[in-house]
Amino acid sequence: MKKLYIIKVGTTYSTTAKKFGDFDVWTVAALGDVDVEICIVDAEHGDALPNAGKCAGVVITGSHAMVTDDLPWSVKIEKWIPSLLEASTPLFGICYGHQMLARAVGSQVGFHPHGKEIGTVAVHLLSDCANDTLFRSLPRSFVVHVAHSQAVLRLPRSAVRLAANAYEPNHAFRLGGCAWGVQFHPEYNADIMRSYINEQGEELKSAGLNVSELLCAASETPVAGEVLRNFACIVEERLTDR
Repeated sequence: MKKLYIIKVGTTYSTTAKKFGDFDVWTVAALGDVDVEICIVDAEHGDALPNAGKCAGVVITGSHAMVTDDLPWSVKIEKWIPSLLEASTPLFGICYGHQMLARAVGSQVGFHPHGKEIGTVAVHLLSDCANDTLFRSLPRSFVVHVAHSQAVLRLPRSAVRLAANAYEPNHAFRLGGCAWGVQFHPEYNADIMRSYINEQGEELKSAGLNVSELLCAASETPVAGEVLRNFACIVEERLTDR
């Protein structure tokens, strides 16, 4: 039986983990009630990647690493991603996973020219979302949680750009009919977002950001969470069809 694989590519701050769990825990919770067995692969610490033929779907989590560091485990995943695309395996990349997906097909990833984007911010959907199975049920604009220094600086020609804001033009994209990347974190809740802001408080102050305002602006992002639940539905439907 095919499984829904969560490829864990990072570990959160130790104090955040003690309170709220880690990336894989948040992702499982955000996917909701899924009628597919979920399997966690800790790729950062050497777990083997599954064969594409065994995957009902794949979610690649966020990470505190940088894609451009070309860490061996990260490069291995980048080389694995094309096999998922060739097999038309539903694939969802979050933040680091979003950047990794883009770079696996020739995109440019690097540090954002305007520095870190962090906190609860608004994004708007672009016209191509009207026909996108993941985004078409969502409102035109909604708030999301973000925490990233690097970004997809140039999308591949084959990508369809789906969401943006004034800071980040490539907040979401699609490749083909069943692979998506989102720069934001649909798996975060407001408490996790506040924890990230607090963990980076001194760094953010040094960069000229108002930590108090960021903390006050942190709020729940239920619409962003729907993106992962929609992905879970796509995985279930495709598995049933086959």
